[in-house]
Amino acid sequence: MKLILVRHPRPLAAPGICYGSTDLPVAEDELARVVTDLRPLLPAAPMFSSPLQRCALLARRLADHVTFDADLAEMDFGSWENRRWDDISRADVDAWAADLLHYRPGGGENVLAVARRVRRALDAIRARGTGNAIVICHAGTIRLMTALATGQSLEQAALAAAATPHQVPYGAAVPLTLAAVSKQL
Repeated sequence: MKLILVRHPRPLAAPGICYGSTDLPVAEDELARVVTDLRPLLPAAPMFSSPLQRCALLARRLADHVTFDADLAEMDFGSWENRRWDDISRADVDAWAADLLHYRPGGGENVLAVARRVRRALDAIRARGTGNAIVICHAGTIRLMTALATGQSLEQAALAAAATPHQVPYGAAVPLTLAAVSKQL
């Protein structure tokens, strides 16, 4: 199975803001630019999307039918949401870095819980039995799907995704082949 993972357009958020599960809108001109850039690159395929509006708006512009799945949403950072990263205490950030799998930033989700959700979403997409699919989601979700596709254990994939530098540009399309994925997904 081949997936095309697409990161949402740049949301309307001030630079340096933590906005994982916060449902932020996208500027119309940014949305139009990403649609124009992506449309010629995407094959006719079933589309799945995070329900957060920065993804949902793009998905609805690209496809007539979209399956929305909350398991594709970005990590919930709890009380860190909508705060400037610089305003989050160094001790809290260090505590998260010391236990990436289990620490719950701001009382939200931990990376392992997000990995479980993302694996469920992958299972649901695979169960549809389509040869190809397009997934509109978030940088963290893309890193997790990429790590899960290597066949590592859930814990190893979650750690690998958390340790991967954030380098997925807004509106980028990332191809992913799931042919070699083990039964554990």
